[in-house]
Amino acid sequence: MVAPLDPALLVGRSGQVASAMQRLAPTWLPLRPLVVVGRPQLDLAAVGLDASLEHQFRALLDLHRPALVINAAAYTAVDRAESETALAMAVNGDAVGVIARLCAERGLPLFQLSTDYVFAGDGLLPWSPGDPPNPLGVYGASKLAGERQLLAAKGQALLLRVSWVFGQQGANFVRTMLRLAAERPQLRVVNDQVGGPTSAEAIAGALLQLVEPAIANRSPLTGPFPWGIHHYAGQPAVSWYGFAQEIIDQALELGLISKAPQLLAIPTSDYPLPAPRPLNSRLNCSGFSQAFGLPLPLWRENLRQCLESWR
Repeated sequence: MVAPLDPALLVGRSGQVASAMQRLAPTWLPLRPLVVVGRPQLDLAAVGLDASLEHQFRALLDLHRPALVINAAAYTAVDRAESETALAMAVNGDAVGVIARLCAERGLPLFQLSTDYVFAGDGLLPWSPGDPPNPLGVYGASKLAGERQLLAAKGQALLLRVSWVFGQQGANFVRTMLRLAAERPQLRVVNDQVGGPTSAEAIAGALLQLVEPAIANRSPLTGPFPWGIHHYAGQPAVSWYGFAQEIIDQALELGLISKAPQLLAIPTSDYPLPAPRPLNSRLNCSGFSQAFGLPLPLWRENLRQCLESWR
């Protein structure tokens, strides 16, 4: 009888990527169990002087004895973060540091998600993993704090920056556009922010395919596993306005809406929000395909799959 494999431990239950991972694990990780943890047994906001989070996470590692950890939990309320700075920094910054240090202490590989919001968004060129970060708001600053603590832990960590995440579950831009399209005859959408809409299912699938190579510390291609910072985003780059137009066109074709609203392209300055947004969220993802031999996601195809799942 073959002994069961040690599990992969997924931190996060209900986020877009965590939900997609749970749905896709039987496909991409058929032989290795995926153990999912979150509140109340692991509360990332419990990081502090009493070391509650450290005790919780250490106990979970002792209980489940995973071969690898995936942290898909995060504070993602970009605008609310401006007034909830301490909470955003705790979950996205200090909690990531605790998880990274305990994984490094035990020699456990760690997959961690981050964001395009660590960059200021100036210029027109795609941001490369080695470019200097300069976040505009609290959310980006909190994610950057987590990145720095993870890298300081000096463990085996894959830090994957993604952008403009949408998926079959959870709140996202695609759902918002469909709801507003049913409510209003005209929608105003910014056209001077450009990035890569990225499917939660594509992110989950890519990470799940890298679990076994990471545990073996072998690249899917050749040589050791390429730890460090990588970028993964939907192709090609598009504005929010262009993304909204494609959402409406596909939704109308699939019968998810009965009538297309008029879309008005506006500058970011005409749509003020509490948190500033980077205008250039393009990510240079060429290194990801070269390192792992996996294709980059095509957001139009992923959008079609997402919308078809809602029919």
